[in-house]
Amino acid sequence: MTDKSLIRNVAIIAHVDHGKTSLVDALMKQSHLFRDNQKEMNENFILDFNELEREKGITIQAKNISIRFKEYKINIIDTPGHADFGGEVERTLTMADGVILLIDAQEGPMPQTRFVLKRALELQLKPILIINKIDKSHADPAHALDKATDLFLMLAKRDEDLEFPTLYAIGREGKVWKSIPDGNPTSWAVLPGDITPILETIVEHIPEPKGDIAEPLLMQVASMDYDSHVGRSLIGRIQNGIAKKGDPIILLQENSKGEVEKHKGRIDRLQVREGLVFTDVESAGVGEIISISGIDVSAIGGTICSPEKEVILPAIKISNPSVQITFEANTSPYAGKEGKFVTMKLLQQRLDYEKETNVGLTIKKLDEGRCSVAGRGELQLSILIETLRREGYEFQVRRPEVVLQEIDGVTSEPVEELYIDVPEEYAGEITQIVSKRKGELVSMETENGQTKFVYKILTRNLLGIRTVLLTSTKGNVIMANYLSEYVPYTKQAELFRKGVLIATETGDATGYALNMSQERGELFVQPGDKVYEGMIVGINKFQEDIEVNAVRAKHATNIRSATADAGIKLKPPVQLSIEFALAFLAKDEMLEITPLNLRLRKIHLTKTARDIQKRKERNLNDNA
Repeated sequence: MTDKSLIRNVAIIAHVDHGKTSLVDALMKQSHLFRDNQKEMNENFILDFNELEREKGITIQAKNISIRFKEYKINIIDTPGHADFGGEVERTLTMADGVILLIDAQEGPMPQTRFVLKRALELQLKPILIINKIDKSHADPAHALDKATDLFLMLAKRDEDLEFPTLYAIGREGKVWKSIPDGNPTSWAVLPGDITPILETIVEHIPEPKGDIAEPLLMQVASMDYDSHVGRSLIGRIQNGIAKKGDPIILLQENSKGEVEKHKGRIDRLQVREGLVFTDVESAGVGEIISISGIDVSAIGGTICSPEKEVILPAIKISNPSVQITFEANTSPYAGKEGKFVTMKLLQQRLDYEKETNVGLTIKKLDEGRCSVAGRGELQLSILIETLRREGYEFQVRRPEVVLQEIDGVTSEPVEELYIDVPEEYAGEITQIVSKRKGELVSMETENGQTKFVYKILTRNLLGIRTVLLTSTKGNVIMANYLSEYVPYTKQAELFRKGVLIATETGDATGYALNMSQERGELFVQPGDKVYEGMIVGINKFQEDIEVNAVRAKHATNIRSATADAGIKLKPPVQLSIEFALAFLAKDEMLEITPLNLRLRKIHLTKTARDIQKRKERNLNDNA
């Protein structure tokens, strides 16, 4: 059992792409967590073992490791950098006593930097600042430090919040210095250096864990794990006392009615983090991050305590979700043909499990056929959808909607701060796109050929903007946003979107039919794809919807006409991604999701049903 004076618990927080995961890689490799001949020594993004994390190049789930430095044990918590996964940050910061704030030397503090630092200072965590990527061509470490200092001054709650050490790093090279190196920045990457300054600063500046080892056991559950042999494990940091294998424990947690539920159990298995894995131990004391098996209950935010002294800790504070999507069982003509799990009951069971383990999502059952899932943004929800799809689930979703809140009796909606960084030549296009979405320009500055915008914009007008910006700038855009405040909800007209091409028949798409349809606009399908009545097969050039027959075949009256399709030249179809599809959906449309296909469709598949629905909506508007 490690003495708490030799334990340091620190979380690494940063905006996405500021080099956090690369720095964690260097910490692991240089701390000799691996043998020189282990494959991890030649890998990058070691902790991002999730398939989607590697594909998208982002951290989705917070993870913790421990490394040894001299006689100290340092528990390091790697947190997501994207604002959509802020719930993971808020959850895991409760296990830390200090934070390493990583800032890009060229970009400086970003919106997510402000969010994570604000939360860390609210929890009274001791900060360490690292200016990373100081060797970038337009890096300005001194300017980045000035901006970071301004941010600390804005957010600080106590005088000690301003007493932070500053380090300078090239994370991908695993080199850190306590002052800006001398000489030409282009040569800094070849200078001698390692991660020792970080470890020394952690030991000196981050305090030992608070808590009394003489008190009865007390810890808050920050995350969970599941093993098919052991069952559910509850993970958290010991705040008081000692956890011993075999000891009786009580889990206390508030239910949705505000009542405290009590679950009794015993520590069947006790583990502490050593390196990348949990290791079995007989006991652990204050400050240790432990895993307990023995109570098979979902309990993130719950309190584990000794029967000698029942205490319930305040619930972990998680920011409100801002975007929600309705999940339903697939009802298309091809329902059940491509998925392994196709019923709403199975989908609901899977979402119930997600509800237990993912505190960043709010999941509610609406009725027997529908479920609402709310999160921080489209990316977080699209990650969930893609995860379910890869697991074999088949379902359909409606378009994302903003989550409204009742504040002082007034229906209110979220406003976000939007940060955009683009090459100067695209500045005019950015201004036009955001202005159409009623974004309010806060600031704009151009430096080294890059223009940086800061806007205030309603969350509902922000939906889908990432895809539009990437297309308009040919991928040369850095975009970030975070929820800044709530304002009273006001009605506004729908944002303009082109109409769609709607299939009138069910069957396999033909080149002959698509050749005629592509004159109307851009297609989502190609010859051989299965389509059905009411399915959206393309985008119209104009605002209205048009019905097309995508399965029509040319009648073969002789050999020449029968082979005429060979000369048809079709434009490449628009590739549907979950992010694009969610951003594209209109209020009368849905996205069908299967392990094999993504299909856009109208909610009402037949023309008759769509016409009836339109008449109903007109009557409602007239009566209103």
